[in-house]
Amino acid sequence: MFFVMTPSRRLLSLRRSLVHCRGVSVENTGRKAAVDRVLSAFRSICGEDGVSLGEAIREQHGKDESVHRCRPPDVVVFPHCVEEVSALAKVCHDNNLPIIPFGTGTGLEGGVGAVKGGVCFSLRNMEQILDLHPEDFDVTVEPGVTRKALNSHLRDTGLWFPVDPGADASLCGMAATSASGTNAVRYGTMRENVMNLEVVLSDGTVIHTAGKGRRPRKTSAGYNLTNLFVGSEGTLGIITKTTLRLYGIPEAMVSAVCSFPSVQAAVDSTVQILQAGIPIARIEFLDDVMIDACNKFSSLSYPVAPTLFLEFHGSERSLEEQVTMAEEITQSNGGSDFQWARDTETRNRLWKARHDAWYAAQALRPGSKAYSTDVCVPLSRLPQIIVETKKDLLESRLTGPIAGHVGDGNFHCLMVVDPDDLDEQHRVHLFAERLARRALALDGTCTGEHGVGLGKRALLCEEVGPLAIQVMQGLKDSLDPKNLMNPGKILLNGGF
Repeated sequence: MFFVMTPSRRLLSLRRSLVHCRGVSVENTGRKAAVDRVLSAFRSICGEDGVSLGEAIREQHGKDESVHRCRPPDVVVFPHCVEEVSALAKVCHDNNLPIIPFGTGTGLEGGVGAVKGGVCFSLRNMEQILDLHPEDFDVTVEPGVTRKALNSHLRDTGLWFPVDPGADASLCGMAATSASGTNAVRYGTMRENVMNLEVVLSDGTVIHTAGKGRRPRKTSAGYNLTNLFVGSEGTLGIITKTTLRLYGIPEAMVSAVCSFPSVQAAVDSTVQILQAGIPIARIEFLDDVMIDACNKFSSLSYPVAPTLFLEFHGSERSLEEQVTMAEEITQSNGGSDFQWARDTETRNRLWKARHDAWYAAQALRPGSKAYSTDVCVPLSRLPQIIVETKKDLLESRLTGPIAGHVGDGNFHCLMVVDPDDLDEQHRVHLFAERLARRALALDGTCTGEHGVGLGKRALLCEEVGPLAIQVMQGLKDSLDPKNLMNPGKILLNGGF
């Protein structure tokens, strides 16, 4: 039965549309007036060069690496210290202007888009590495410090920070999204490696989630505020400092590549390696389509088959034992002989090929754009979901090489999409939703490391349920009663 809209219904619908448009227009006009009022205050806080209304700058700060369209803020400010961040936030709070924190723009879920306009706080000028304590294995950094910059600074101390999402993201941004990456199977995610945070709330209040200057290796003192803000994606406050765990650089590292006859064999090897207690540092999975793309893009010659990239860290003696046990396990599952990368240059080239998987996927279709999905399931469910996903890709006529942090049960389809093909974009959207719901049906999560942002808000509701969402909303309302902090992200009723 088809629903036919009567003239009266059409008129009512038109009236509602006009009312909505007028509401949006009034809101935009009011926000523009508020921005005009505060510009002099912004300039007095962070200087003439610390405020930008330029279209190119605003567009640069209104998008990340995701497929979500650019939503520029009304103005971009560039504070130099926490005092300036706090003062700017107070001005925004008094004038009801949304606040969107911005690090390096390497996110993948539309987390920096100004969906309700407002003020982007670009934190790149806050780039000091503070309070390094080598003997305690910790360091405190400002939000402009990136992962690679920190490790370069640490190179003469014998320490490093191992969380590696691939992109050279800002460390406070990594905390905000609870990032992880290739080393998480051994060293954990940002959630396990953040010890304390300095956070500016929406009204300019500055708090320290574990107490000012506190950096114990463990604590049972009160609510875990630190992990409340880790993964909050800028919706609860602006992270202006993070205190991180550091690790000793291993005496030796070796990497290997091994191909398998099936996805099941590769995952079985992974599970058995972990069950054997081998402290493997990285174990990455690439399917046959992805390894073929990497071969072409990085001039490699690996067999076009399900493949594991592995890395072992430790002393020379311990590595011999780790490698021997791992190789025996892979061969018992039909794996090929290990192809070794022992020297630093060869290892770096091998892992660069893995990190360049995004660009390798794009190169399969010149002129295309890439979109990375992100789900995580219990290890035992990984073969099932990958096999079902590859079947779905074929039936949907989509190109989506698979790469994943198999030791965590986390994997990505690197979707390659024609930006001018609306039908293909629609099919990709439907596929991504099916993939996420497939993960939820297998007791997994709709996002292992990318975050919720704009695209997975409905899926988060399905994942945690309405009561948990109510608790999250209550926390949001308590810390940000005006809904100024990155509105429209994570929670469905967060703003637009």
